[in-house]
Amino acid sequence: MLKAIIFDMDGVIIDSEPSHAKAALNVYKAHGIDADIDYCKSFIGSSTKKMCEDSIKKFSMNISSEDLLAEMNAEKKRLAATEGYTPLPGVKELIKKLYSAGYHLAIASSSSITEIEDVVKSLNIKKYFTKLISSSHVKEPKPAPDTFLLALQKLGISAKEALVIEDSEHGVSAAKAAGIACIGYENPHSGSQNLSKADVLLESFEGLTTHFFEYTLQRSLGLPVNITSTKRLNIRELCVDDINELYPIYSDPQIRKYIDNIDDYLENEIEKQKAYIKNVYSFYGYGLWGIFSKTNGKLIGRCGIENHTVDGKEEIMLSYLLDSQHWGYGYAIECCSAVLKYARDELDIHRIVCVIDFDNSRSIKTAQKIGMKCEKDLIHNGRECLLYSIEL
Repeated sequence: MLKAIIFDMDGVIIDSEPSHAKAALNVYKAHGIDADIDYCKSFIGSSTKKMCEDSIKKFSMNISSEDLLAEMNAEKKRLAATEGYTPLPGVKELIKKLYSAGYHLAIASSSSITEIEDVVKSLNIKKYFTKLISSSHVKEPKPAPDTFLLALQKLGISAKEALVIEDSEHGVSAAKAAGIACIGYENPHSGSQNLSKADVLLESFEGLTTHFFEYTLQRSLGLPVNITSTKRLNIRELCVDDINELYPIYSDPQIRKYIDNIDDYLENEIEKQKAYIKNVYSFYGYGLWGIFSKTNGKLIGRCGIENHTVDGKEEIMLSYLLDSQHWGYGYAIECCSAVLKYARDELDIHRIVCVIDFDNSRSIKTAQKIGMKCEKDLIHNGRECLLYSIEL
């Protein structure tokens, strides 16, 4: 269960990397050092202290690391006083949303605690954060896991109950070394960061829902993601073990008549599901999900949305199937309505189609009852079908 989200600060909450590089270059220039921007970028995600220690060795500077760090911090403070702090688009709104949803929030940054305090006060977001942690509180900065391990300790939670948001290779490496699921934020001002170890990558904070964070944690832990629920049903991703229960439903001739690509051998269906989890669920964030009865937890069918080419056009297609023992009780309308709502609210999808065999009267009635309209007749997979659609 997700309890806390841990934010890096520089490059995640504030777009500070250009300003930090500018401050460092100003200090180097004052010492007659001809450093460049690429040198500064190599320390993104690490600490200013680490950069100072490296600079003294690399450029043979006649100054202590403590004094150089003080000069760097003073120049950053001067620039901040004149230029202010620029929040990343959508991040303040996201912080407020996560706080309102009941998650504990923390900052775990390579910046000093004074800088962190200055930022949260300047942006008026301090009240949303339970803990503020600086790498100066630990022995080894990022990419070592120490900063995030301290954050977990301060929050009183385990690594499996948290998510980290990072924009740097060092930060992502630190999060994963601490055993925490990590969201990589691709900030163009953070340089060419290798965020490949992150569980998922983001280009923007705008429009994110709390479900996205729950989804990311479950995916990282190798658990099937809970999609949504209704009065009588739970809808979640199918895992490999579910295929043993689903396969007998596939075998019903009444159902198999209208579905394609079902293998005659259970072992092959299991292998296909393994690939589906990796290549469809993980990549698209949607697919065909399992329908489970809240009464007994039993798998009674599947439903969901997939990308398909329909009559030469790329569409997102709704489909479902139910154990025939559950026909006639409104389950199809219930699960399909929930899927449409999820697609609109969580995935920002605005058009969904359904391709129904011409003689499948049950599915035609279901499509009509959930608000879908018939667009046209078509031949799909060699069968006479009807194309239904809905604008969400």
